[in-house]
Amino acid sequence: MLAMEKDFDPKPGIQGTNNDDDDNCSSNAGASNNILKSKSFTFRAPQENFTIQDFELGKIYGVGSYSKVVRAKKKDTGMVYALKIMDKKFITKENKTAYVKLERIVLDQLDHPGVVRLYFTFQDSLSLYMALESCEGGELFDQITKKGRLPEDEARFYAAELVDALEYIHGMGLIHRDIKPENLLLTKDGHLKIADFGSVKPMEDSRITVLPNAASDDKACTFVGTAAYVPPEVLNSSPATFGNDIWALGCTLYQMLSGTSPFKDTSEWLILQRIIARDIRFPNYFSKEARDLIDRLMDVDPSRRAGVGPEGYAALKRHPFFRGVDWSNIRAETPPKLALKTGTHSSDGDDHTDSSQNPTHIRYGSGRQNDGNGGSSSMDSPSHITRMASIDSFDSKWQQFLDPGESVLMISMVKKIQKLSSKKVQLILTNKPKLIYVDPSKMVVKGNIIWSENSSDLSVQVTSPSQFKICTSKKVLSFDDAKQRAWQWKKAIEGLCK
Repeated sequence: MLAMEKDFDPKPGIQGTNNDDDDNCSSNAGASNNILKSKSFTFRAPQENFTIQDFELGKIYGVGSYSKVVRAKKKDTGMVYALKIMDKKFITKENKTAYVKLERIVLDQLDHPGVVRLYFTFQDSLSLYMALESCEGGELFDQITKKGRLPEDEARFYAAELVDALEYIHGMGLIHRDIKPENLLLTKDGHLKIADFGSVKPMEDSRITVLPNAASDDKACTFVGTAAYVPPEVLNSSPATFGNDIWALGCTLYQMLSGTSPFKDTSEWLILQRIIARDIRFPNYFSKEARDLIDRLMDVDPSRRAGVGPEGYAALKRHPFFRGVDWSNIRAETPPKLALKTGTHSSDGDDHTDSSQNPTHIRYGSGRQNDGNGGSSSMDSPSHITRMASIDSFDSKWQQFLDPGESVLMISMVKKIQKLSSKKVQLILTNKPKLIYVDPSKMVVKGNIIWSENSSDLSVQVTSPSQFKICTSKKVLSFDDAKQRAWQWKKAIEGLCK
């Protein structure tokens, strides 16, 4: 299932287990204009015969549904990487093979100082590994959080480097589809790089070689990305365009200047309603140039957004907000001074700090974590949890289960586990506080977990990254979240108890 085409390179990037049949791509080589003939393609980042024991593992950068990213130092060379570790069994079970292959293939072919680099891959019987460039400056999100909001000159610097990288990515015929401060990493010197290409989509005329069995979603209108940064046309099921990334650029610039995303609200459902209505409220300290640029980046018509029209990025770069930027030598500019991290730093640069928050859709660059397990750094430890409540369904049909003024804090389709069976239910946590589970086929409440004023009467036990138990004085209910958010549920529920 995970086998890569043997005809492309004797050491392809991701190969399958011994039980998998090799895929034969020769008959499909001409199936699309953006698929090159097999003999013309070799991977820049090779597949090596390394093992996980060849690395000294450090802190966890981020955790996702089928992957985690850890700081890894190669023992023999001392080189430090961000090692993305992906679960083969989960990838196969959840039909994520094509997504994994596409991310690997795209990263292999991108070559720009504003894009995180892939160095090599390897595998064992359980996992696939991608050794990515380690950006020791952390996430742009953390700089915004530590500084409260960025001065306009600092926001201009980061926005300019982001524009430079997006121009390259779009020029290659790719849509990133998940641009946000958590996916923008900073080097040790403070330069910006785009990470997390797990949602990338090649356009028809893409300059990227895409293998026949490595592709993004077949449905062009599939919702992809993070709620607060998606444009209104995506919510209305329109096909993906370069304008998706331009809208997210506008959201990111707004967040740099204000300290918060432009559509922030009490629940993701309300966030999406504000996006659809384009309800943007500018703080009075925004400059005239910043307001105008954000307005142009976040035009409701994707074809009119700055950077998308007939003049493309040339018009965007000429905007008064970017006055003084030397676009021909942008990476030679001196970056803003990074806010100091809190915590102890070792001599080799490995720090074990953590920060409290992390949104959904976590991959490299989109995860910062809380340590909820006594500081354990075990790879399998569920000690790192995510920042925001993650909502799988943004359908307003769930609103019928809320009282007036009540907001959803977390909602997800989970399995309710019983002794001899399990059944899918929609688990909903609100700010009332209220915790209910709904039969999604009959749209009826099947259970209401009674909330006591005594916080000791309700607790959450996590038994694995996906499974957790909600314990009350009268009963214990077991659930399984396929997206491995057990610790996120625990944090959200017990946080309300307190």
